[in-house]
Amino acid sequence: MSLSLYDSRTQSARAFTPLTPGQVGIYLCGPTVQSEPHVGHLRSALVYDQLRNWLLSKGLNVTLVRNVTDIDDKVLTNAKERGQDWWALAYQMEQAFNAAYAALGIKSPTFEPRATGEVPAMLALIERLIANGYAYQATDGSADVYFAASKWASYGELTNQKIDDMADSDDTETRGKLDARDFTLWKATKPGEPATASWDSRFGAGRPGWHIECSAMSTKYLGGAFDIHGGGLDLRFPHHENELAQSRAAGDDFANFWLHNGLVNVNGQKMSKSLGNSVYAADLLASGSPLAIRFWLGSAHYRSVLDYSQTSIAEAQAAVDRIDGFLKRAYRVAGQAKALAEFGPANLASNHANLPADFVAAMDEDLNIPQAIGAIFEAVRAGNVALDAGETEIATGLTVQVRSMLNVLGIDPMASEWAATGSSKEHQVLDSLIQYLLEERKLARANKDFARADSIRDQLSASGITLSDGADSTHWSVNG
Repeated sequence: MSLSLYDSRTQSARAFTPLTPGQVGIYLCGPTVQSEPHVGHLRSALVYDQLRNWLLSKGLNVTLVRNVTDIDDKVLTNAKERGQDWWALAYQMEQAFNAAYAALGIKSPTFEPRATGEVPAMLALIERLIANGYAYQATDGSADVYFAASKWASYGELTNQKIDDMADSDDTETRGKLDARDFTLWKATKPGEPATASWDSRFGAGRPGWHIECSAMSTKYLGGAFDIHGGGLDLRFPHHENELAQSRAAGDDFANFWLHNGLVNVNGQKMSKSLGNSVYAADLLASGSPLAIRFWLGSAHYRSVLDYSQTSIAEAQAAVDRIDGFLKRAYRVAGQAKALAEFGPANLASNHANLPADFVAAMDEDLNIPQAIGAIFEAVRAGNVALDAGETEIATGLTVQVRSMLNVLGIDPMASEWAATGSSKEHQVLDSLIQYLLEERKLARANKDFARADSIRDQLSASGITLSDGADSTHWSVNG
């Protein structure tokens, strides 16, 4: 396979070969459902949705596991502040995440385990760590259980750090630790915490630590060795570092590749609650069409920072309109039935042969979607040139290429999932203005004022609008 991916552990691009031929297992750290989803959550989910699409287009079977952390300190704290039961808040927020994913066409994972449903697997993993000498119960007799980080010689390998240079663990629990850098595997129930947030164990009543959750869930559903572990760059340390250490210490090979997507800035600043500049999913989805938002979220390389500004979605909508304009023009000229018959996507893999070489090369180079989008617009440009020249067969072939590329990225404006979203408000306004000018042009031609009619066409052309006159009507599209 020609695909290469940047592995955060080796800090290099490596050729990707599935551990099991024809099968790919991906584990993605899903949301901690403590509060409403924001743009960073959506970007991360989209990255791995498009990675899965690309692997599927290559004919591979993909198992994508994305967990839900529905028990956590922050879940308990936020629920108390809101006057809710913690499990009610968790479920409410999980539904909010799922609604946002669905709005953007992000497909559901193969498996979506909740942490609360996998506690037995977590306790079993803790027992393996204790048996191997890498975990211990707190020395003060409490139910806390810790991972002995200093005993694991490879601790720090994911982030290229030495344990002697690391700060103390960020755990709030410090009681009964042998080393301040040890982290919690099992948290003893604290006074005042709801009884429903506690499970019995031989150590005492408590609940799992965050890191052990993902180690247990990933290996339960994908096995002790799997292909790809993904998540946001902010999870690389300590969460993913701790996952790797405890999983390897338990005897699992764990992930062959570690992928980390970049974060989202707002107007050049890091997005954070303290700055008050968080962009929540609900606000983002209200700012434009879901298709334009999906386009924008995937417009930067997945490992780079994505910057949000007030013009981001409008610019993305303009790009989508340019693509949509070409496709509609091509279908009118070439004949929709013929173009659809040639496209006819049964699945992603069925259209792989339609993808141009520059698109394939970009996607195979660590999922370089910005370059892949460049290939789409080059095909759109060439398609418009072919339509201008009356080369219908060439235009039809390019239409198939464009839709095949868009299908991989999940941004085909003609796909059924986007049909119900309609055009953006900006597009509707633009259409109204152009229709007004077209009526004025039609009246001028009827009155044999051809100078005025030509002036309107030239005015629209200078603004990047192409007109196609039919027997009874005139269609417009954005120039490619």
